[in-house]
Amino acid sequence: MFRSSWAVLAIAVLFVLQTSKGQQYEPLAPLFASDDVLELRITAALDTIISDRPIDEYLRGDLSYLADDDEIIELDIGIRARGNFRRRPDVCSFPPLRLNFKKSQTKATLFANQNKLKLVSHCATNSHNSSQAVISEYLAYRIFNLLTDRSFQVRLLQIEYTNKSNGETFEGPGILIEHKNRLAERLSVLPLRIEKTAVSSLDPDHLSLASVFQYLIGNTDFSVISAAPGEECCHNFKLFEKPGKPYLAIPYDFDMSGFVSAPYAVPNSKLRLDSVQDRLYRGWCINNDRLPMTFARFLAVRQEIETLIQKQAGLSRRKRYELLKYVDQFYRTISSPRSVKRQFTNRCR
Repeated sequence: MFRSSWAVLAIAVLFVLQTSKGQQYEPLAPLFASDDVLELRITAALDTIISDRPIDEYLRGDLSYLADDDEIIELDIGIRARGNFRRRPDVCSFPPLRLNFKKSQTKATLFANQNKLKLVSHCATNSHNSSQAVISEYLAYRIFNLLTDRSFQVRLLQIEYTNKSNGETFEGPGILIEHKNRLAERLSVLPLRIEKTAVSSLDPDHLSLASVFQYLIGNTDFSVISAAPGEECCHNFKLFEKPGKPYLAIPYDFDMSGFVSAPYAVPNSKLRLDSVQDRLYRGWCINNDRLPMTFARFLAVRQEIETLIQKQAGLSRRKRYELLKYVDQFYRTISSPRSVKRQFTNRCR
């Protein structure tokens, strides 16, 4: 049985290598068309954001960056705290943010056609581990981008913050995440707002890809079928629909993964994991027949993933080594028929 499965995988690898990621979609927005680190300056009443963490109203702020022609572009923004776990003061001294742009100002700028954007912040100011976690989470998004266009686009930032109240400044990395409405436009799908769904309603190939990706990064903090009571489905997945097609479930928010290893991350006690770096496959058994083709997709982009990590600016030598080792462990697993049976087909739901 192992030999026949491996023959299928070998054929699948050859097939994937000879094909693209699939359908061609709309071009990326200017903000997400480059992988270069974008340097920003944000000025706002940061003491209010840090102390009160308002989520119901935007505070006035200013954002500026240096354009390619060396012109300083200045934009008025609204800024507020967002999130749940990371918004708690006992978890992060600096909360994740949401930025609100004025469309009339963004024309012909890097932020053209952008309105509201999530900003993943550095959690703790002047913390090496927090900064490394932000860059690692950015890489997690970028890895999924390599696997499929049906993923959230991201831009890595280096931000200089200025507190309006006293002029104090501090710096930290950040990530801007493509808005779900912009993603929907790019993929010609519609955002779906429901409380829960069934696995049988989801695109099986994409679900298999996303499930194995979550295993690669060592993430168990998600659900593709439900969310907390009163919240929109699903937990750390966004659903999209297209008439006559299965729902598309796209993952986001990877800070609790072993790949990121955020300072505050803890393993899910219900799953009996000792460490956030312990992997557990949370895919579904009905997709087991799709695993060979899914693994083939990962094998086809292995070199790109490793190159992405090797060349990523801002990673410490130690963190780079840890990420490459973590990825190598994943590839060792999917390259062994016995390990696949033990870690995937015997552990599916």
